[in-house]
Amino acid sequence: MYYESFGAGRPIFFLPSWGGDAGEGRDVHEPVFAQRPGWRRIYVDPPGTGRSPAVPSITDQDGMLSAIVELIDDLAGDEPFALAGTSAGGLHARGIVKRDPARVLGLLLRAPGIVIDRSRRTLPTDEYLMPSASRERQHQYYDAAESQANLAFLGAIQRDVSRYSLREDPSIRFERPTLIVTGRQDTTAGYADAWSILDDYPRATFAVLDQEDHFLPGPGSAVYRALVADWLARIEQSVEHPDA
Repeated sequence: MYYESFGAGRPIFFLPSWGGDAGEGRDVHEPVFAQRPGWRRIYVDPPGTGRSPAVPSITDQDGMLSAIVELIDDLAGDEPFALAGTSAGGLHARGIVKRDPARVLGLLLRAPGIVIDRSRRTLPTDEYLMPSASRERQHQYYDAAESQANLAFLGAIQRDVSRYSLREDPSIRFERPTLIVTGRQDTTAGYADAWSILDDYPRATFAVLDQEDHFLPGPGSAVYRALVADWLARIEQSVEHPDA
């Protein structure tokens, strides 16, 4: 499985949206680490995306999750790590926390997909004109990633809700620093459904960013990066002062 790694220190894994690749997460988050040493940032191309080939034996979301966990185990070993998941990557991140919460230092969910069945999602209904910044990001990252992805492999999983869901509900009480960021104008995953998991994360910051859709951050990049910097600071504090 392809990945990109930068820096040294505590591992933090960035898991992209369904069909997304390492590049978008890298370009969004690397500026946050410019003045923040001590982190090894690992941006992942899951199977069938970017430079990672499809794996025919993977037929559902649990298989995808197992492949990602195997990569994390190979790279992090026994070392604790942080997780950041975007959209479907948020489902993967929550699934990893469910499997082994003691190893996870902190959790970031960006525009997370909470309700897997699209027909059951709570979505904003107000008319919304996507800002040019978001349109440019969609073309630069998401359209480009889709052109490289194995759409037949990914689509076979995504079209079937039972295969696109994890077999086990990823909900679990997680008492380490968490950040959940949603877009007020996100008509793909919405923002309201993410509120339903807030009680699982007693140390969570929850943000709904105006003028942001599923491709966030666009206009709100500075706010988003400030929230991520705060989340990292809270992890660092909890590691250095675990009893505080």
